[in-house]
Amino acid sequence: MMQSKEGLIIAALGGVNEIGKNMYVFQYNDDIVVIDCGSKFPDESLLGIDLIIPDVSYLLDNQDKVRALVVTHGHEDHIGGIPYLLKQIQMPIYASRLTLGLIEIKLREHGLLRETKMTRIDANSTIELGAMTCSFFNTNHSIPDCLGVVMDTPEGTIVHTGDFKFDLTPANKQYPDLHRMSDIGKKGVYLLLSESTNAERPGFTPSEQLVGVHIEEAFNQAKQRVFISTFASNVNRLQQIVDAAVRTNRKICLLGRSMVNVVQVATELGYLTVPDGMILEPNEAAKLHPERMAVLCTGSQGEPMAALARLSNGSHRQMKIDAGDTVIIAASPIPGNERDVSRIIDNLYAMGAHIIYGSQSDLHVSGHGSQEELKLMLTLMKPKYFIPVHGEFRMLHQHRILAEAVGVRREHIFILNNGDVVESKNGVVRQFGQIQAGQILVDGLGIGDIGNIVLRDRRQLSADGILIIVITLSKTESKLISGPDTISRGFVYVRDSEELIEEVNQIVIATVNKMLEEHITQWNVMKKTLKDSLGQFLYSRTKRRPIILPIIIEV
Repeated sequence: MMQSKEGLIIAALGGVNEIGKNMYVFQYNDDIVVIDCGSKFPDESLLGIDLIIPDVSYLLDNQDKVRALVVTHGHEDHIGGIPYLLKQIQMPIYASRLTLGLIEIKLREHGLLRETKMTRIDANSTIELGAMTCSFFNTNHSIPDCLGVVMDTPEGTIVHTGDFKFDLTPANKQYPDLHRMSDIGKKGVYLLLSESTNAERPGFTPSEQLVGVHIEEAFNQAKQRVFISTFASNVNRLQQIVDAAVRTNRKICLLGRSMVNVVQVATELGYLTVPDGMILEPNEAAKLHPERMAVLCTGSQGEPMAALARLSNGSHRQMKIDAGDTVIIAASPIPGNERDVSRIIDNLYAMGAHIIYGSQSDLHVSGHGSQEELKLMLTLMKPKYFIPVHGEFRMLHQHRILAEAVGVRREHIFILNNGDVVESKNGVVRQFGQIQAGQILVDGLGIGDIGNIVLRDRRQLSADGILIIVITLSKTESKLISGPDTISRGFVYVRDSEELIEEVNQIVIATVNKMLEEHITQWNVMKKTLKDSLGQFLYSRTKRRPIILPIIIEV
């Protein structure tokens, strides 16, 4: 990494030019503080991948300097990568009460809870982390206990907003602390990092209060069961759903492991109030009259293995959707998930369900501030330098325009890629060098063992299939004893393509015999020659490029 020996450096390991896996590094000399460690879901190009987490190679190379992980709030794109980080490097975690509760679920599942030091913080906390001192301020978002971070460094005060909106009538009564933000700005903010998710959306984001009224209306109008899907971590929304169920005399059934976990933790910690006997197991719920039942489930982003997706294709083991049931999707698709959500909606319509979804339904409001709120944050903080974070490039670009509109100089605004370093030394800030950053792919129990070559093979297999050629050679006489046996999977159906397969076999026999005549017996050479000759022939005949896998047996 191109880095000065002294001074402050700031870099993102995730969260810029993307939605998800937020992770930011702040280093002053030999002290490193990390803010957030999130995950994100894969798109369709990452076949078979379960989760994407940040590449933390830089932290591993400098683990003796890492003082703490500070977490702004409990959403997956801010905490989802924590277990994978802690398996590689131990560090103390500082987070608010609910955020710690949600992190504990993950650490318990990964067997890391006992060995991890966790400290609860709130807006009144101050923690000294080497040369940097962190304090906090309350923001509001779609989950309780959200904090912005104020980092006092020898170079000046750095503020990281976390995710926020300015909801002045929040459903959970956790108000944004405008006075504290104003005080921070008056004392002087050297550099601000502010989230950019809704930087393209004009005006103000509506209050969460509006949603509760519309959820109750939808419950009242539903003739049969109500299935409602939202982010499990949107505890404010979960409370509104519970309240609507109470007022409309419905019981609640929970589907989805994350939903069950979050409801349990939020109830135990007092963030969610659920009357006794309100929540039923699926087998109990099946006995209730449809008008008495509400099903709260995961899968609002179209995740294939989540409860809503399995309900929509009839593969859920405990519950099914009947014609006339009402299905509410109380969340907007994250960019990249639109197609998966649309597929689920189509399936639900085909089942005869009544579907309520989309921004026009009034059953979801964003947890992120729109343009006027982003400008308000910039105005309160009055930063000298500004780095827009938490958004795709167009969002970061739009946030820069907003910052310029409220008086931040263009040359003081930095739009970064993951790994880009901003350095501050003696009051001068500049973009300077890079650290290693990227994405680590999680597939089952494998972390980082799926790379570009494996993904390329998966894409090729999914597009053109595989052709396996098995031949048996004599070890003593250097001749073909049996075969070729040709096996096709995902390429052509053998019984319908006998002529093509026969031609393939003739090419294999001719190629092998020619090599044996020339005394070429190295397996790697034979396999490559077979792949090349068959690949050219198959592409000329089919315009497909299957994976060709020659298997040579010597007896």
